[in-house]
Amino acid sequence: MITRFSRALRGLLKLAAVATLVVACATSPTGRKQLILLPDSQMDQLGVASYTEMKKSQPIETDDSSNAYVRCVAEAITNELSGKWARQAWEVTVFKDDSANAFALPGGKIGVHTGLFKAARNQNQLAAVLGHEVGHVLARHGNERVSTNLVAQTGLQITAAALGGSETKRQAILAALGVGAQLGILLPFSRKHESEADLIGLELMAKAGFDPRESVRLWENMGKLGGGKPPEFLSTHPSGKTRMHDLNKAMPKAMALYEAARRQGKHPQCGKPPSS
Repeated sequence: MITRFSRALRGLLKLAAVATLVVACATSPTGRKQLILLPDSQMDQLGVASYTEMKKSQPIETDDSSNAYVRCVAEAITNELSGKWARQAWEVTVFKDDSANAFALPGGKIGVHTGLFKAARNQNQLAAVLGHEVGHVLARHGNERVSTNLVAQTGLQITAAALGGSETKRQAILAALGVGAQLGILLPFSRKHESEADLIGLELMAKAGFDPRESVRLWENMGKLGGGKPPEFLSTHPSGKTRMHDLNKAMPKAMALYEAARRQGKHPQCGKPPSS
């Protein structure tokens, strides 16, 4: 029986197979040149299909207060989006998982692990994480990674195997999208992508009325988890010193956006994390 994921995957790979893989240049929100080969509609299909499988295979938090808290923060962030990102509906799910993690997928899907509340100790810090994850989507990092992988392998080997139903190749595409071999285990992007998502997320949270200074405290908290060993979420992120330097360098602009948002009456009141 062909699953929704299989149909989305086949559509994407057929497109890659018949295309000549002509380099398609795009520009990220920070002005960086990108290789983007696939239509956003194809990435949206993969994101939605992956998210659907996650919800079937991973425990979901049903506590009303936890869900209301996360959705409040997520909605404040997504309300600051424009263009196609603002027109699509964003779905938010809280997963019962002890890892300090979160993700956003093409197609308007956001997931938060309950373990994240150990590090994101207030609404501003959660906004820093969700802004960062939505930043990956806005910058089309998943599409960029899939495109790069297709070019690196000339698209032929992946296409032939995946169209034949190879689980290995199916997982290769999932990995490129940022989802691990076991659904719910999220794979980090490159340091270049992570740094870019940090800056996009910083501006998003500030525009939404969340204090951008809390982003620095959030990453400090993340780095302290596990006895000083950064959690998997940070495995390819820039070092602590680099991250703090880059965030603080961008802070004057973020603070100006934050102050403007507050003058506009943006005062998110999402309450406290469930663990508080």
